[in-house]
Amino acid sequence: MKWLILFLRGTVTVVVTGADLERFINSCAKANLLFWAVDWREPFTVALTVTRRGVQTVRQIGTRCQCTVVEEKRNGLPFFLTRFRKRYALLVGVGLFILSLCVFSRFVFVIDVEGNERVSSAEILSQLRQYGVKPGVYGPSIDRRELANQMLLGMRELSFFSLNLHGTRAEVIVRERAPKPELVDESKPTNVVSTATGIITNLEVRKGDPLVKKGDTVMEGEILISGLIDIQEAAYSNADLGTSLVHAQGRVDARTWRTLKAKIPLLAQVKQPTGEEESRWAVNLLGNRVKFYRNGGISFSKYDKITTTKTWVLSDGSILPISLEKETFRQYELLDEELEVEAAEVMLREALLNNLRAYIGEEGEILRTDFVSRQVDGFLEVTLLAECSEQIGQMVLLEASPQPERLESGTVNTQ
Repeated sequence: MKWLILFLRGTVTVVVTGADLERFINSCAKANLLFWAVDWREPFTVALTVTRRGVQTVRQIGTRCQCTVVEEKRNGLPFFLTRFRKRYALLVGVGLFILSLCVFSRFVFVIDVEGNERVSSAEILSQLRQYGVKPGVYGPSIDRRELANQMLLGMRELSFFSLNLHGTRAEVIVRERAPKPELVDESKPTNVVSTATGIITNLEVRKGDPLVKKGDTVMEGEILISGLIDIQEAAYSNADLGTSLVHAQGRVDARTWRTLKAKIPLLAQVKQPTGEEESRWAVNLLGNRVKFYRNGGISFSKYDKITTTKTWVLSDGSILPISLEKETFRQYELLDEELEVEAAEVMLREALLNNLRAYIGEEGEILRTDFVSRQVDGFLEVTLLAECSEQIGQMVLLEASPQPERLESGTVNTQ
């Protein structure tokens, strides 16, 4: 720490020559002059180091003691800065740099979001931008209490919001609201209706009057559990108490058969790059895009646009609010090319299986699949015949539930 203080104050090494050097040194001590590194070089020559402000005192004492005082070396920050006293442009640049540090350190350049799981950071940043909080905003101008109220009102998914400023970085901490459980309005009468044609394998009735039983064949749209039930009269009573409307509930599992088709042309147009391309550059600074090209169309009639963005990341992972964008336009032409039948068939099979899984839901199970392929009029057509086990019961409002005719048990195919 001592060397740092001396560096800031500045030090001077002086060489003193005279016949009475002992008197000179005693006079310096009596004057409470700070000096050190005394070096006797010759019988009548001594070198010592003093502070920058002590040089004048050394000269005065040397004159009284009839000694010659010569400066040998200067060290320290004051002497270093003295070299630039006539370089006005450099001094102005240093001053502007220090001023810019003081000014720009009050602005927010990076916004980090923490604590979110279901709500994406992009949604939170977009909402903040609507309230004026974005890279480049003046930090002290942000009313954090009012901003928290606006964010909680604007985003019902959040239960807590806090914004903390750390220099040029804003830290956003959120807590998400627990999802509300799905409430069933049991005051409205409903029927449980079949969503597909099939054979019932399991029937669980929680409320309502079952109209089918295990092993029955049902059609799509048929009522499985009715919300219109008869009120049981008391024993030995002939009075008819009528019917009651309830919110029918239950689970109905069934074996179903589904047929799905898909086709694709065997002669397709593919892109063939020509090797010609054009590039455009732009800089995105604090949300403002600066283009280095004139507005105009692309000379290619058919082209692909590839955008490459280069961002700068600090050592702590923070992303600076500046990025370099490059837009590349690559020309191509369309050529007719025959598809490989095997590859096209594999692609269609995967697409049909994905659609089937979407139909039967996560709880459904695919029991058996058969594929039939054929080529018709330049197209490859693939048909999927699948046997599934799925939950086919769906609650429908009572007045919107048509009752189709009942069928006898048997195997039914549905598309």
